[in-house]
Amino acid sequence: MQFSNSAELAKAIRLKSLEMVYNAKASHIGGALSMADILAVMYFDILNINPSDPLQPTRDRFLLSKGHACTGLYAALGLKGFFPVDDLNTYAQDGSIFLSHTSHYIPGVEISAGSLGHALSVSTGLALAAKRKKKEWKTYCLISDGELNEGSNWEAILFSPQHQLDNLILIIDYNKIQSFGKVENVIQLEPLKDKLVAFNWDVFEVDGHSHEELRNVFANCNNSTIKKPKAVIAHTTKGKGVSFMENKLLWHYKSPDKDQFEQAKSEILSIC
Repeated sequence: MQFSNSAELAKAIRLKSLEMVYNAKASHIGGALSMADILAVMYFDILNINPSDPLQPTRDRFLLSKGHACTGLYAALGLKGFFPVDDLNTYAQDGSIFLSHTSHYIPGVEISAGSLGHALSVSTGLALAAKRKKKEWKTYCLISDGELNEGSNWEAILFSPQHQLDNLILIIDYNKIQSFGKVENVIQLEPLKDKLVAFNWDVFEVDGHSHEELRNVFANCNNSTIKKPKAVIAHTTKGKGVSFMENKLLWHYKSPDKDQFEQAKSEILSIC
């Protein structure tokens, strides 16, 4: 499918994610909506990828660690032509390769995800391998905020500056809500930027729904000559784009009923 800009792609990602969750009576729509703009900018403007050759050796690697929000990534990949978008109609059905957590059997998916805290460690290995082989491709890893409760992430955060992995870009979908409540009430992350700076990362903070800010920050990451890994703290809203889902823990779990689906679809379609 052809899109004239990343905003059009973001709207389509939201609609397709909503449709998949509704049809499958699945969950995690809130987290899929919070990262839709990040995915749209990356897949429209940033990533060096070729949908017709998903395993092209020179491709950038994009790893989604918050695998429970897989509908957002599946939608982005289908809409960008990695596979026929109608294949997503089988999402979460018996026998479908489109599992309810990301699966590496799907074209364009680098890693199966579900257990949180793994993808950043894998990303550090990929980035280190590229460095040692003198390859130009970059590794991007999108994680959730609640996922920073996992110690494995902090091991990777320590490891990356030690090896000057300036080809690694960590993106944190900071929507402030995790599975059991507000992040600040479960395990406080703040001052998050100061922590990452103290761990010797080059750190940026952006509005994770502003396509202009996202494009600019990724350009800054890619053009930087600082020999440090990059971290983008993207401030987002859980359930972004649907009024009754925004900032509601319920939509980490709930599937919309027919009336809710129709209202959500109408609100997304009205986004300019």
